[in-house]
Amino acid sequence: MQMTRWLAAAAALATLAAPAAMAQSAAALTADATTPGDVLTYGMGYNNQRYSPLKQIDAGNVGKLVPKWSYSLNNPQGQESQPIVHEGVMYVTTHSATMAIDPLTGRQIWKSEIELPQDVFKMACCGILNRGAAIYEGKLYRVTLDAQVIALDAKTGKQLWKSKAADYQNGHAMTGAPLVANGVVMTGIAGGEYGTRGFIDGWDPATGKQLWRLYTTAAPGEKGGDTWPGDTHSKGGAPTWLTGAYDPELDLVYWGTGNGGPWNAELRKGDNLYICSVLAFRPKTGQLVWHYQFSPNDPYDYDATEVGMLVDMNVAGQPRKVLMQANRNGFFYVLDRANGKLLAANPYVKVNWADRIDLASGRPVESEVTKRVRAGGDEMVWPSVLGGKNWQPMSWNPATGLAYANTLNISWPYKLAKAEYKKGEWYLGVDFRGVDMPKDQPHGYLSAIDPLTGKSKWQMAWPGQPSMAGTLSTGGGLVFTGAATGEFMAVDAGNGKPLWQFQTGSGIIGLPVTWEHQGKQYVSITVGAGGVWALLGDERMAATPAGGSLWTFALP
Repeated sequence: MQMTRWLAAAAALATLAAPAAMAQSAAALTADATTPGDVLTYGMGYNNQRYSPLKQIDAGNVGKLVPKWSYSLNNPQGQESQPIVHEGVMYVTTHSATMAIDPLTGRQIWKSEIELPQDVFKMACCGILNRGAAIYEGKLYRVTLDAQVIALDAKTGKQLWKSKAADYQNGHAMTGAPLVANGVVMTGIAGGEYGTRGFIDGWDPATGKQLWRLYTTAAPGEKGGDTWPGDTHSKGGAPTWLTGAYDPELDLVYWGTGNGGPWNAELRKGDNLYICSVLAFRPKTGQLVWHYQFSPNDPYDYDATEVGMLVDMNVAGQPRKVLMQANRNGFFYVLDRANGKLLAANPYVKVNWADRIDLASGRPVESEVTKRVRAGGDEMVWPSVLGGKNWQPMSWNPATGLAYANTLNISWPYKLAKAEYKKGEWYLGVDFRGVDMPKDQPHGYLSAIDPLTGKSKWQMAWPGQPSMAGTLSTGGGLVFTGAATGEFMAVDAGNGKPLWQFQTGSGIIGLPVTWEHQGKQYVSITVGAGGVWALLGDERMAATPAGGSLWTFALP
């Protein structure tokens, strides 16, 4: 009866989202950012802006928001999955299962379990988790911790194909949501701490056949190969564990790459292309068109895996198509996304590893702190290994012209050490002693950042633990995000004033989304403490219960 009702309602929802004939098509994916009835892509649109024009819920009434339902994910690990919503069905993932749920009631429609080898759990660097799925032409795509790519029937959950991307026993893992663009399924890889070589894969969506592979460290004889001494590229890292963005007009996919391996950069002297970079390439072939490297020869694990957002804006009085990224190295970058030209780069948090970014060369001007580190010194470095912002995506509001991000105010003690490669073990080469969190200051903020200056219009300090949750911006003038202690909340996008919060029962490190059905706006979020923050062993997390769940809220 329930499914019959949903089939009848599908036409109404599809009218809001896209014509029924376009369902899950390339055209529907392209239109995702402007069709608020559904959520078809990671980032709520190819531009990864995580902005919705929906405004039924606004600053005047958000205080009345109530939970409509909660669904147990039956999983005690950290939950970072972004829900997908399509034609009356919500899809969400954990590391061990994929679920289809009625988004109005929270009732489970189907659940597809994943069998994983037991030794895979000791290989996952920074949390046993999954960040979501992709949907296209009746299939749901996801990846697994043992480096497999899976296609499921979106109606039944039945597995249609499964393809192996890498050998997890070498340290590779897969956690990011796939990206479907120009008829190709694309996936990244994790494992930068294990002496692996990063890559991005393109897959045939119908069969699972590998179409191409773009390696993210340059080999001898390739362009950029001379930036790696000897064969260091083969264990050079540059993982690609988050999802890219896509510009259909330029037909360019933008994908971020991570740290070099080992962290001890003195063992791989050179720029080490293409670590800590954004790569712009063709989705059909994987052909690299341009790249920009944020942190050449990075010693600090300053990943650029969170690719940022594609925004059309005025720069110096001229309209520009830009890519903006709040890099983990503490600088906020604005690039021309057609050619990779640097337009702006300014610190958005405290930075002492570099004095500035040279706009002419695009390169950082390393500080005396970094010079002493490279000479073997023991220094306190800002920002920490967690970055000025960690993996969690930010959002954009075109009305305010501001980017909303959960930023970090943390440093770390850094000293080089010897590095020895052992298969399946961490390959760092530093004296890792965690991070430093002074008790007399906030350790993180919800920040409203001007992309061209890096300055915050306002900041809301997080008491105690900083937030590792994503943000969502809406046409109602709101920013939704979550706290490490479990509060899901909405703040005023103009001034940062908290307007509403609800205790969900566990820490939030997930990604909120909003959607509409028959004229009513809903907001959904995955909940479950864990992830990289939990690995630091912060004793304050002991007061936050574990346990994964999915919540949906609406006005009464």
